[in-house]
Amino acid sequence: MDITDLILTDHHRQRQAFALLDDVDRADTARLGQLWGDLATFLEVHAAAEEQVFYPELLRLADKGGAETKDAIKDHNQIRDAVHAAAGQQVGSDAWWSAVGAARSANTDHMGEEEDEGLSDFRRHASLQVRHDLAVRFEAAKTSTVAPTLDQQDKDPDGYVAQRS
Repeated sequence: MDITDLILTDHHRQRQAFALLDDVDRADTARLGQLWGDLATFLEVHAAAEEQVFYPELLRLADKGGAETKDAIKDHNQIRDAVHAAAGQQVGSDAWWSAVGAARSANTDHMGEEEDEGLSDFRRHASLQVRHDLAVRFEAAKTSTVAPTLDQQDKDPDGYVAQRS
């Protein structure tokens, strides 16, 4: 196991889930709501698990100035805010689709940056053993018993980095 591989796998799953929403009849609001509910939860848990497990180690090993981590935390906040905006709208409405689109856009930007920068830097600086150990912790953090205990709130990017540097 390698945490960078697991994060990439999660990213693929997120892309597929957004694509699946595209394939659902827009009048089928029950199915849209079910699929979005699962995706929204997955997005939030994934981000919180990264913040708990991955980003502190990225800071320690490969992001000494914290620029990549600050950007990722800002991105996570944007994704969370869009997820919360969708939750306040009627499923299938124009406002709901707009919020889902904002979540998708923020998430797509975040995944690209993370894949090109954070994950790449981490692979160059972290040993295979560290990557394995973090993979186990990352997957455990996303389990149904641990995920509800994760901090899924927006975070101040500067404060997040300062507390972990």
